[in-house]
Amino acid sequence: MTSAQKRDPALAGYWRSPWPCEDGGPRRTQAPASDFALDLKPGEKLAAHCRNVMVACMTILRERGEVYVQGHLGGVGSDATSWVERIDPESLEPLKKSPALPAGPFWPGGVAAHTNGSLYVTFGRYCHRLDPDCQPVASRKLPRNRAYNSLLILPDGHLVMKDFAGGGGLHALPNGVRGSELVVLEPEELEIVARYELPQGSIARLSADVAEDGTPLVYAIGDRQALRLRWDAQRSELHLDDAWMPEYIRFEGQTFGWDVVLADGSAWFLDNGEGTAAFGPSFRGKGGSPSPLHLIRIPLDRPEPAYVEVCGKSGGIIANPPLIDTERRIAVGYDSGNGVVTAWRYGEPGEAELLWSRDQDQAGHMIQFPRTGEVVSYDYDHKDGTERVIVLDIETGEEKGRVAINSPLQCVVFPSVGWDRDIYATTFSTIARVYVE
Repeated sequence: MTSAQKRDPALAGYWRSPWPCEDGGPRRTQAPASDFALDLKPGEKLAAHCRNVMVACMTILRERGEVYVQGHLGGVGSDATSWVERIDPESLEPLKKSPALPAGPFWPGGVAAHTNGSLYVTFGRYCHRLDPDCQPVASRKLPRNRAYNSLLILPDGHLVMKDFAGGGGLHALPNGVRGSELVVLEPEELEIVARYELPQGSIARLSADVAEDGTPLVYAIGDRQALRLRWDAQRSELHLDDAWMPEYIRFEGQTFGWDVVLADGSAWFLDNGEGTAAFGPSFRGKGGSPSPLHLIRIPLDRPEPAYVEVCGKSGGIIANPPLIDTERRIAVGYDSGNGVVTAWRYGEPGEAELLWSRDQDQAGHMIQFPRTGEVVSYDYDHKDGTERVIVLDIETGEEKGRVAINSPLQCVVFPSVGWDRDIYATTFSTIARVYVE
């Protein structure tokens, strides 16, 4: 756990745990910072213990045995509030809980465990600093009266976030606003130290990496281009990298991408993300794009996108990232509108060999276990209206385990690993501990 984080400078600002933030880290590799795995063996199966919680978004881990869940109350068109609980790792019952945290405009936010020991929550137009007992230490109202969709912690401890806006639908930028704006806060009193307005809207959550010279890099998928910014810690400034601004919208009817994974020298994401406001109880049949949904790969050293179709059908939609196994050189993408999951063996950019494809109603963020080649995914059962956690073999696509988690809603948010051959799955109605027995 600790050694893995020492090898990864992008995690320097986070608490040393297997899963200190959404997707396990700012590169969004969806892999734990350890050799942890479910390691399902013949004769073993998955089981689940569930708790109804309205409306949860994610779990993270801090100190050994500590599990935190972040969620909110309120929805679109209302002033929402956020909350954080520390829960028992097995019973899922709350041990500590924050007061209602001011938020404002709704969109799912996030929580992260900082190297200084604090928890930071960005939800709505507020960022809050909490102590390990979930009690407020500091708060900051963010500049725009829009939802800010979570945060990243930079290696020097600063926090970066942006408002959620873009496309031509419900979340389009208002007239007179050029683009989404990144905001950087210092971690003590949450004072704003830098702001940078992008040249376009950006729906996707931010991702981050560290350049070879040690410079922190922040990546934003705009609604037309992929964008990269450099963080100058000495001057407290963000600078747009004009040499890496690839236009990725190339096809008639194609719409914007969502969260980007930084892996194997490339930026990887899925497109056709417009229209997710139609969600409920799943994304099946909710896509409106005539263009097939793509896995897009853009090398970080040259801004030229490469595309591969997930299933070749129109009507695709997603709201979350792909998964990239760099050890096996396997990429996993999905189309939540058509209920298809596909994997490819990749080579150089533009080289992708189909490994397997399966009918599966997958929509949420996934987890990979590189040591065992296991992938935690989902499969919403429309017949009985229940979400299921599915563990797949990444090489073959074969199921290793499946269990229902008593959620009437498809998972579209964030899981985490647990502490003992288990994971935590979160939906807008349910938290579930899924474990091996």
